Amino acid sequence: MKISALLRQHWAALRALLLLTVLLGVIYPLVIWAIAQIPGLKHHADGLIVEVDGQAVGSSLIGQLFTDANGNPLPEYFQSRPSAAGDGYDPLATSASNLGPEDIVDTADRTSLLTLVCSRSLEVAEFNGLPASAGGRPFCTNDGVGAVLSVIGPRDAGGNVVDPTKVISVNQLCDTTTTPFLDTYEGVRVECNDGQDYSMGQIVPIEGAAVDPQVPADAVTASGSGLDPHISPAYAELQVERVAEARGMSPAEVQQIVDAHTSGRVLGFMGEPTVNVLAVNLALDERNG
Repeated sequence: MKISALLRQHWAALRALLLLTVLLGVIYPLVIWAIAQIPGLKHHADGLIVEVDGQAVGSSLIGQLFTDANGNPLPEYFQSRPSAAGDGYDPLATSASNLGPEDIVDTADRTSLLTLVCSRSLEVAEFNGLPASAGGRPFCTNDGVGAVLSVIGPRDAGGNVVDPTKVISVNQLCDTTTTPFLDTYEGVRVECNDGQDYSMGQIVPIEGAAVDPQVPADAVTASGSGLDPHISPAYAELQVERVAEARGMSPAEVQQIVDAHTSGRVLGFMGEPTVNVLAVNLALDERNG
């Protein structure tokens, strides 16, 4: 290839680079910024920052934790849903847990999604003054782990165990207090997990009797972004009695504040009603002085 042709190609590539840099790196961001400054859009573009006495206390678009210095939830505040973004609601680490509905067996270095849901449900029930039975969920044991068996024995052509010889409750580790959540399975005594590898068995989740949980799903699962500032009205209602008692208010007063900060479905039909946790907690602080 001649030097002149090579120079022309490089000069064309350089001009394209400069043009795209100006268009996409300068002009386009400036246009978007200018649109964002239009009255009615600017506050949203700035993050819907909420201020109290001139101090920023949060954003209406991003959730936050209401905990003490040790990470314990504060009883006088409504609690947000769990977050998998960094240490919780970190905008620089927005993410989900990437754990799916088939993630039901705990390992030595990771807790399954099922056990996370089971343990959170018990914690939410206890924190809100409900009996332990109120924290029960399908496929959960009474001690808050996934109710999952590893069934060992000969299998049929479809891979199902037809004559169990050993059954292990894989998420219940053996100690002096552990009692398997089932006594027997298909005539075989259920044992706790003594730390061995039972992955060779057929994994069988057991639904159990708690098929109508009192603790809502958003109380025990994180949002896809990990930043969701809202909870469901059902989760808010679950917390009303506890917050009222902690603040010396009547449940009716607290519920009135919740109702005032509940949004309906978008356009009347999309999504579900939601409660903004930060807005409710700030209104409670304002009412309590």
